[in-house]
Amino acid sequence: MAGGKTPKFCNEAGVREIRIGVKEFECIGAAPPFDHPHVFLDMGRDTEIICGYCSTLYSFDPALKEDESVPAEALYSEPRHAVAGHG
Repeated sequence: MAGGKTPKFCNEAGVREIRIGVKEFECIGAAPPFDHPHVFLDMGRDTEIICGYCSTLYSFDPALKEDESVPAEALYSEPRHAVAGHG
């Protein structure tokens, strides 16, 4: 992704299809610790791609922003780790 971090998506809910607002992203499968190898996927000119690990169908939806997905919980955020000495 130009100018930013590549978004990650997971299919913790086990849905057949996840709609996303980007064409380049990482699929991690389920949420850690049950994730599969994090794979970079690029739809190119297509509007759909299937993850070879978990078989999730990702569909590009231009109405969504880069940090949006349907279902919304499919967008994965790395957990913040507590900094030593700061609460």
